[in-house]
Amino acid sequence: MAVFTPVTLDDLTQWIPPFSLGKALAIRGISSGIENSNFFIDTERGEYVLTVFENLSFEQLPFYLELMRHLAQRGVLVPEPIANLQGRIINPLHGKPAAIVTKLEGDCQLAPAPVHCAAVGAMLAKMHLAAQDFPIRQPNLRGLSWWRETTPVVLPYLPQEAQQLLRDEMAFQENFAASQTYSRLPNGPVHADLFRNNVMFDGERLTGFFDFYFAGCDTWLFDLAVTVNDWCIDLASGKLDDSRTRAMLDAYHAVRPFSADEQTAWQAMLRAGALRFWLSRLYDFYLPREAEILTPHDPGHFERILRQRVAHPAPNLY
Repeated sequence: MAVFTPVTLDDLTQWIPPFSLGKALAIRGISSGIENSNFFIDTERGEYVLTVFENLSFEQLPFYLELMRHLAQRGVLVPEPIANLQGRIINPLHGKPAAIVTKLEGDCQLAPAPVHCAAVGAMLAKMHLAAQDFPIRQPNLRGLSWWRETTPVVLPYLPQEAQQLLRDEMAFQENFAASQTYSRLPNGPVHADLFRNNVMFDGERLTGFFDFYFAGCDTWLFDLAVTVNDWCIDLASGKLDDSRTRAMLDAYHAVRPFSADEQTAWQAMLRAGALRFWLSRLYDFYLPREAEILTPHDPGHFERILRQRVAHPAPNLY
């Protein structure tokens, strides 16, 4: 959510009339994140979020935006895409695909308590079940194939010890992905990036998940592992916090019970979630793109989490 493609109020004024949102009143860039260009926009009809997509194509985007619409229509708390008068939710802006979605109430909860983790776990399970009949299938574009491509690119930048960790973990994940246990894991559309800054709360009330632009089809357990690795940890050490982890797992399980295969796979998926974001942060840190507003993340954070997940047994899912 850095700003790679500047959009001025004049640009917006000329672009927005087909959306029946009234006049454009203000626009301001959103600085967090590093993937797309995002803006809060004020119109005569209210406040919305504008996204200009920097990497995803016109052909890829229907998966993400139609998934959001599908979920919203089934009671999952997510932003809903706004269609223009021709019914299109993806429209070119400065030659790139762009979309407007509703803005969620509340704020991000950056210091979550168990009650927040329980709310996220329950809604994540509801989201997985609601997306089962979503007709578009698109793989997780930051899954194993992307890990294979990215590992040799970032390896030369790492000290020897970190290189060894990355090689060892890739070998572990390759072997696990070929296992019978992995093949039996429930799967479908997942968020794949459900960090604290992608969820809104009003006090203890969850008001929605947003930023679905890393979504894809993957195992539901991987989605949960990514979420636990952010919501349920001590940020300094990467260790899991018992009370927050238990709250999230129990709330998820109450909506969608875990299988025995998922219990067997849990530690491997926690490691996979840490590896995926260590790799992406390494790539963004050492090979950054230029942007007007850019906040690169420390790759060492997910290296610490990965080391923790390798070294310590995972908690029981149920």
